[in-house]
Amino acid sequence: MKEQLTIVKVGGKIVEDEKSLNNLILKFKLIPGKKILVHGGGRSATQMAEQLGIQTSMVDGRRITDREMLKVVTMVYGGLINKNIVAKLQSSGINAIGLTGADGDVMRAHKREVGDVDYGYVGDIDSVNSLLLSQLMYSELVPVMAPLTHDGRGSLLNTNADTIASSCALALTEFFQVSLIYCFEKRGVLSDASDNNSVIDKITPQLFKKLVADEVVEGGMIPKLENAFSALNKGVEKVIITSVDQLSSSGGTSIKLD
Repeated sequence: MKEQLTIVKVGGKIVEDEKSLNNLILKFKLIPGKKILVHGGGRSATQMAEQLGIQTSMVDGRRITDREMLKVVTMVYGGLINKNIVAKLQSSGINAIGLTGADGDVMRAHKREVGDVDYGYVGDIDSVNSLLLSQLMYSELVPVMAPLTHDGRGSLLNTNADTIASSCALALTEFFQVSLIYCFEKRGVLSDASDNNSVIDKITPQLFKKLVADEVVEGGMIPKLENAFSALNKGVEKVIITSVDQLSSSGGTSIKLD
């Protein structure tokens, strides 16, 4: 029987605030077995860009990453945020190692093709070095992955953290029974956005279609759920959307195929 692996993806709002980050570290430590932490950090990147006089451009919630913005996200995601999380984990007794996709060639991608929008140096993932990740974890290290990949030709690429988490989950099903947890500031997917207690316990593909049609689920939650269903269809054992406080419990919204 394969060993259990839990992959936790946390949004930037959680890791950018000292109090919520400390709470995350406490809850993450309670998760048993092998684990990986994947983080975002978009607000910090926007703030740093503003301080440096670099304009931030967004299309449908996605960052346009030109050469100057790539420098900013590399500094913020791969440096400031990633290393701050690693240091916090080390202080709690977790032997963490911070990674971008370029480190150990752990995640390679290609620059997104230009369509209606030119997103610049944004990566779509081609491969995950699951053997290296598994070796790190069998060496009792906990990978902390920044939302950066590389193209194998010398360029880093800004890459969606949700996609990094789901790509890792899919690749590592070869070695582990994988649970994927998307962790953000709400207690789960809500039926009423203004009521944090209106958590939908379970979402199936049929219910998902209805929630989208009724505009209960919209914006960034749609691709998050699409990624969840794709992961389940390809061998990931469990997908949950939840909050930090429920990270080590069974709370939140479970994504199911039926």
